[in-house]
Amino acid sequence: MRIDAHQHFWRIADRTGQWPPPELAAIHRDFMPEDIKPLLDQAGLDGTVLVQTMESETDTVFMLDLADRTPFILGVVGWTDMKSADAASNIARLAQHPKLKGFRPMLQDIADDRWINDPVLDSAVTAMIEHGLAFDALVFPRHLEPLLAFARRHPGLPIVIDHGAKPPIAEGRFIGWYARMKALAELPNVHCKLSGLLTEAGDQKPQAVRPYAETILDLFGPERVIWGSDWPVLRLAGNYGAWLGQCLDIVPAEHHAAVFRGNANRFYRLGV
Repeated sequence: MRIDAHQHFWRIADRTGQWPPPELAAIHRDFMPEDIKPLLDQAGLDGTVLVQTMESETDTVFMLDLADRTPFILGVVGWTDMKSADAASNIARLAQHPKLKGFRPMLQDIADDRWINDPVLDSAVTAMIEHGLAFDALVFPRHLEPLLAFARRHPGLPIVIDHGAKPPIAEGRFIGWYARMKALAELPNVHCKLSGLLTEAGDQKPQAVRPYAETILDLFGPERVIWGSDWPVLRLAGNYGAWLGQCLDIVPAEHHAAVFRGNANRFYRLGV
């Protein structure tokens, strides 16, 4: 079994005023399970983790409903207001669904880069740990220092950095991103997704991704790197099979079972 640990579904009619804008024609339409199923079959993928794209519990319920009737959706990473006074009870309520595996605040879109480094989140994190849930960190490099403080304060919370923290591949910058990622990689509860990098490469050739992907593998080790497609956002930069093939080439064959299945299964407690 191979698992795609990061993909999305959405209905454009539900996203008025939300990303993606119409000019991103490749992704400005509905994307539902029937759209990705042929890609999964062709690539030999057996299951996915469906990840939120809107700051809305309605979107979380939409994803859980899809998971109920879509066998290949093994888990859902949803959204709830983690700073709400009712955060702990809302997390407990949503966690009653067996396919709810974690939460993701959209840190990249929050004006305050230090939003995550706030003790107000403590009760929500306690509830997540109690219910065996994971935390997806959707961040840019500028968020990594506050994320480090958050991760140190909550060593019992499984954390995964989405898309390698979106390094500035298109600009060819490396050092600042590397230093911050190195500090996070020293914490055993922090993992990293091998996903989204092709989009960050911009007009650079796909080969520009390799040094960043290899650095992620070196820093976190093969036991804490989790592969994902970031489909359908991936359509802005490439195609499903090519991205999978590129990553299979970058990751040494002896680590394929971990990076392309085992780590996702363990991190999200998928039970497969």
